[in-house]
Amino acid sequence: MSIEQIKEVSRRRTFGIISHPDAGKTTLTEKLLLFGGAIKMAGAVKSRKTKKHATSDWMAMEQERGISVTSSVMKFLYKDYEINLLDTPGHQDFSEDTYRVLTAVDSALLVIDSAKGVETQTEKLMEVCRMRDTPIITFINKLDREGLDPLDILADIEEHLKIVCVPLTWPIGMGKSFQGTYNIYTGSLCIFSANEGKQAESLIITDLNSIKLDEAIGKDEAAALRDDLALLEGAGSVFDKEAYLQGKQTPVFFGSAVNNFGVQELLDTFVEIAPAPKNRMSTTREVLATETEFSAVAFKIQANMDPAHRDRIAFLRICSGKFTRGMKVKHHRMGKEITIANATIFMAQDRSGVEEAYAGDIIGVHNHGTIRIGDTFSEKEVLKFTGIPSFAPEYFRKVILKDPLKTKALAKGLEQLAEEGAVQLFRPLSNADYLLGAVGVLQFDVIISRLQNEYNVRALYDPVNFATARWISAEDKKTLEEFKKTAYYNLALDADDNLTYLAVSSWKLQDVQEQNPEIVFSKTREQD
Repeated sequence: MSIEQIKEVSRRRTFGIISHPDAGKTTLTEKLLLFGGAIKMAGAVKSRKTKKHATSDWMAMEQERGISVTSSVMKFLYKDYEINLLDTPGHQDFSEDTYRVLTAVDSALLVIDSAKGVETQTEKLMEVCRMRDTPIITFINKLDREGLDPLDILADIEEHLKIVCVPLTWPIGMGKSFQGTYNIYTGSLCIFSANEGKQAESLIITDLNSIKLDEAIGKDEAAALRDDLALLEGAGSVFDKEAYLQGKQTPVFFGSAVNNFGVQELLDTFVEIAPAPKNRMSTTREVLATETEFSAVAFKIQANMDPAHRDRIAFLRICSGKFTRGMKVKHHRMGKEITIANATIFMAQDRSGVEEAYAGDIIGVHNHGTIRIGDTFSEKEVLKFTGIPSFAPEYFRKVILKDPLKTKALAKGLEQLAEEGAVQLFRPLSNADYLLGAVGVLQFDVIISRLQNEYNVRALYDPVNFATARWISAEDKKTLEEFKKTAYYNLALDADDNLTYLAVSSWKLQDVQEQNPEIVFSKTREQD
């Protein structure tokens, strides 16, 4: 490893933003990009009837509904740090995409609505983060509105998310009486101004007993702040960077993303304490981020980011080494050497060519149907990175084509959209139907909408009598062939030709499993 490479890796910060829908995640994403100089003007996330949409929500349905249903990848520079920001879908129907994104990041930023506290999807996302002990920084948003008492929010987080909260900033009032925050970490006072284009005024007040505090926010508010901070000091935990990096403790910031307030304090601390790119596990060994040899894994595929060109982009997380434009790498699943001539980096829907990149960076590679989620690339050594599974779908629909002349276009569209992993495509052994499987029903609306907008295919979907699925396998081929005969009308092939059992109910699945103990029924499948 070279000194240059160690330096470049240490400059990288790759993180994902997660939250329950409508907690302000996309707004915060915009403001982080604004502070990083990546965009000149933040999109009005709520004003969906205007032409100004959030930079990270580029899909037509996202703009119409005001929700994020795909994960966006964005890169910007802040204080000499190279930051890769991944904005994830907040909606629970797209949790599988969120899970895969979280396998590609080194830390996460959790956004919580100050009026609602911990919500259902927040708990589910936290479970995903806990699987990998992902370090988490928490941002309590919307302090410019009336909300829960800050101490109650912290108690709510600790109770439901099972993580120790350590406030690094503390709010002074809320709603109409919100005056700003005191930065415990740096000993400075930030005065709130309800102006999203203006940066907060900051005063250094390390001595809380100073008269300056009373003059800045008023005697009563100053007294309340002193009481709160004394209570935190007596009963709260002290920030421990190691505990944070192990996912046991979360630093907490308060602010109002829509007003640009608290965002810079968050970003300043984030680049200082968040982890640099971590080592990654493969099936054979741990791959160090600072290793000289290049390696990368595909964690996301997106079709038609540029509808005019019908392109498909594979998002690769660089795990080790240095990428240079035009380099040759091995695509291990295909057993072929490929040249990556035109890799791109992303600023939401804008993209630019990249000459070089290091561990932690996300690059986009044009995919002509040969790259799948989970594929590994390296210069020489045969590697297979782990931890990017597919989940058994819980909802199923049959696709009905309105125009029979569009059969080929339908097949192409479904195949490419299934590559992204948002839905799974199944072809029953017993007929020529196209079945879609998903972990959330909203995904079907997205697919039908995208078929029409991106492939000019008008289709509908109907429910089918399946409730769950399992990938099946057996050590003995004869046993598997016998099972295929008896369960023929419940079997299908997925997009990668893996044999799948479709069950009409959980009870029926359990019954079939008990009757066929030599068959392995898998709820998740590691990407090949």
